[in-house]
Amino acid sequence: MNTTWKYFIFVFTFIYATDGEKFRCDYFYSHFAQAWFKYHVVPLTWQDARLMCHLQGAILASPTTREIKTVMANYSGVHEIFTGFHSTFSKGNYYTVDGIPLDEVPHEWADYNPSNSHDKQDCLIINSLGQLSDVDCSFPRPFMCYKKKVDAVNVCGTPDPEYRLDSRTNKCYKFHTVPRQFKRAHFACSAEGGHLAIINSDEEAKVLRELFAKYPAHTMIGNFWKDVAFIGFHDWDEHGDWRTIHGQTLQEAGYAKFSPGEPNNSTAGEYCGSIYRTALLNDLWCEKHFAFICEKRPDFPAVCSNEKPFDPIDPRAFEVSENEEQGSSNDTTLDENDS
Repeated sequence: MNTTWKYFIFVFTFIYATDGEKFRCDYFYSHFAQAWFKYHVVPLTWQDARLMCHLQGAILASPTTREIKTVMANYSGVHEIFTGFHSTFSKGNYYTVDGIPLDEVPHEWADYNPSNSHDKQDCLIINSLGQLSDVDCSFPRPFMCYKKKVDAVNVCGTPDPEYRLDSRTNKCYKFHTVPRQFKRAHFACSAEGGHLAIINSDEEAKVLRELFAKYPAHTMIGNFWKDVAFIGFHDWDEHGDWRTIHGQTLQEAGYAKFSPGEPNNSTAGEYCGSIYRTALLNDLWCEKHFAFICEKRPDFPAVCSNEKPFDPIDPRAFEVSENEEQGSSNDTTLDENDS
């Protein structure tokens, strides 16, 4: 059997087995590693990298297999990247974010590692040779997110079941009951493919009022004010210049109805926007933790199928080697040199 025909059978068999799994188009699917990946070029701390991947429905990638290590090492040319290996819970005991011990994974340390310099190096990075080094988790670095198996994507274009489409606005909404500061709420919505909700009409205000009503105060766990929720407007730390996070004035956006007596900047620092349960607007402290509402378009981020083999870094991962062709005709395993 020639190489081309063997490759065709390999790809066809795998595509048939996966039945056209779909995920965010800003991720690429590697048939070599049989998983979805996204390389984040903007450096983040390890904790923020972990959170970013989690909010996107993935996990921070770790080189737990030869195939995953190959993909990660190919992205570690100029900048070594974070892995999901960490010992933040107990010094020296490294696990992936999904609980796999480092001792169970074949690995190689870079020269002079691990060093635990200044007793602060609790996270691991990978270099272009696939070697690991321990580093300070708080020093920002690029990273990769990884998704092995994707749940069915819903009408909101996400596997997250908490996003629900409202036909009145043709937008999807999610109410976050875990409180965050305004900037962190913005981070969460953006990572999920949306943004802090922006009210564009009285009808949309009604939608958010009904959404808020589904979450009575007693259903939210924690010690925070539960009758307000962050949405997407603020005054740029210039009191009174209220605009959406997309730069429009509230009037331009289509809804500027503050609750009576608001905005009052009752104590200095109420520069961020929120709504009461009435969906009337309110100014709120940016640095305190509150519930928040995200919205997203059903068509963003776009959703792609894994049916087309695609790895932008290492196309060799999809080739069958000449060495394999000379071996057993029943063996369709990728050659070690192609990793």
